[in-house]
Amino acid sequence: MAFGFQQVIAQQDVKAHLLQMAGENQLPHAMMFCGPQGSGKLPLALAFARYLLCTEPTDSDACGECTGCHMLDKWAHPDLHFSFPVFKGKSSDHPVSDDFLEAWRNQLLTNPYFDTEMWLNDIKAENQQITFYVQESDALQRKLALKSSQGGRKVVLMWLPEKMSQEVANKLLKLIEEPPLHTYFLLVSEDPEMVLGTIQSRVQRITVPSLTEDEITDALITLHAVPQDLAQNIAHISRGNFTEALKRLEAGNEQQLFFDLFVQLMRSSYMRSLKDLQAWTQSVKELGRERQKRMLDYFQRLLRENFMYNFHNKEMSYMTKEEEQFGQKFAPFINETNVIGIMDELSDAQRDIEQNVNAQMVFFDFALKMIILLKK
Repeated sequence: MAFGFQQVIAQQDVKAHLLQMAGENQLPHAMMFCGPQGSGKLPLALAFARYLLCTEPTDSDACGECTGCHMLDKWAHPDLHFSFPVFKGKSSDHPVSDDFLEAWRNQLLTNPYFDTEMWLNDIKAENQQITFYVQESDALQRKLALKSSQGGRKVVLMWLPEKMSQEVANKLLKLIEEPPLHTYFLLVSEDPEMVLGTIQSRVQRITVPSLTEDEITDALITLHAVPQDLAQNIAHISRGNFTEALKRLEAGNEQQLFFDLFVQLMRSSYMRSLKDLQAWTQSVKELGRERQKRMLDYFQRLLRENFMYNFHNKEMSYMTKEEEQFGQKFAPFINETNVIGIMDELSDAQRDIEQNVNAQMVFFDFALKMIILLKK
């Protein structure tokens, strides 16, 4: 079954608002779903698109029985047009969303709570930038010039409109200003202020708030059979971002590896053991660049949390039980005299890794500097 309102986590007020607009026939022809990452903007837009294309909707959701709903089980409805940022792959110098449509539909079916990083991994874009090319707006114009295949509404769901160039945005603006009959634009933005101002002024914003810890906890328990204690811990660390919660759930082994490497580094640096630091550097070197970058992100987060731990305010601490147990003894070594210096060194290491500097040199240099910084 395709994603409907019943599958969207919480957000009851937003659902009610969308259904009320549809029920009262007060639908704006262009809406932009805005809110924090992982709050459910894209799932809500997907559920609403399905509702708009259903021929026999109920008061609370699409019917799930009509021809349109059955086609949407695989997100393949001919009157639902997806538009999203892509990159120039080997197959085309002028890519459009349709070139990546199979990967997009598979991602929606697998997990509609995803982010840019996950999309880049899906389409194997690696370190390339994704954007909307001018051919995208031309393709949309051609599609919308055709009559609805089902004789009803047409829906354009655009993800990350802030990635549009000025030229693409101007062409989209013309479509939004004078849309074909019964055509609705659903834009989903992570950074709405970066969307062309004239587009912002012509869409109705749908504000989607962060999920609460309890809502994320319940979703993890109900949908993923996560034990309550673990679900509560992940929900607390994820800070209202369900996508982040899923990442932490799926990356448990990797996070454990990063934690172990963090502990090894800090203990070896404190003991000034060059032999152990060399062994640590060799271990990190074998991780590969993408995992090294994620490891450095993790190190920065854990450094921040240990610094905050010194303020003895549990509500400000976002650590797992194992991280907190280590932090009880380690946190006092992260203080006002060295926290900025350590964070700067981590940022420099991350920059060097992104620029393909020799990893062994980068991490051994960082380890040596930690010997000095921890003693401050």
